[in-house]
Amino acid sequence: MRQHRAHAGSELTVAPRGTALITGAAKRLGRHLALDLAARGWRVVINYRNSAAAAQELVAEVMDAGGQARAIQADISDSQAVAAMVAEVQQQEGQLNLLINNVGNYHPGPATELSCADWDACIDANLSGSFYTCHHALPLLRASGGQIINIGYAGLALNPATPGALAYQVSKVGLLSLTRSLAVALAPDIRVNMISPGQLEDSIDLPPDLTAAIPMERAGTHRDIAAAVHFLLAASYVTGQNLDVAGGYRLEAS
Repeated sequence: MRQHRAHAGSELTVAPRGTALITGAAKRLGRHLALDLAARGWRVVINYRNSAAAAQELVAEVMDAGGQARAIQADISDSQAVAAMVAEVQQQEGQLNLLINNVGNYHPGPATELSCADWDACIDANLSGSFYTCHHALPLLRASGGQIINIGYAGLALNPATPGALAYQVSKVGLLSLTRSLAVALAPDIRVNMISPGQLEDSIDLPPDLTAAIPMERAGTHRDIAAAVHFLLAASYVTGQNLDVAGGYRLEAS
């Protein structure tokens, strides 16, 4: 059988290291992604809004392990604050190679009881904020040939009715559309993808019977999501995709 040589840049390669900016990174998933990237040689910029102590503890943990990190306070629902954050990244780091939009403002409850203030907070942080970070970081990402990874949730592409989390659902469906549109608009210079986690070990609404709800019969771990990040970093021909990392959760609904 004749062997065909892969085109340059089409194979899985070791992802180059650089500077990664992760929004909402002081706690939970963002924190673990920062630790994982730092352990692999990335310089991580930890964005936080109110969790200053947690962010500084994370910086210290990265530095103690021999990594490089800094924390920057910014409310990503404020375009001017995002612009200032990106300017600080440029001044301090000189480059930006990876943007992870990890913020996930969540307001559960009946749709009929959702306040306008909670709606605004969710849409502004999850959707508008992600647009702001992409918009202001674009020159740096274009210069480095960088990547954008947005964080959604499992089953998002099915666009199910979720009256118990209306604003969150709408914001993340919008973020998926943003992901796909930017993937086309920014190719071939910048790749844009989404990772949609399922039920993680620290999820606030973890099903009581995991074996019934999740075919893989366990909750996901932050390491599972970090592995997906590194797959996308190395997969140089993948853009505009939404990768469910959910152990088959919600797969039957498709």
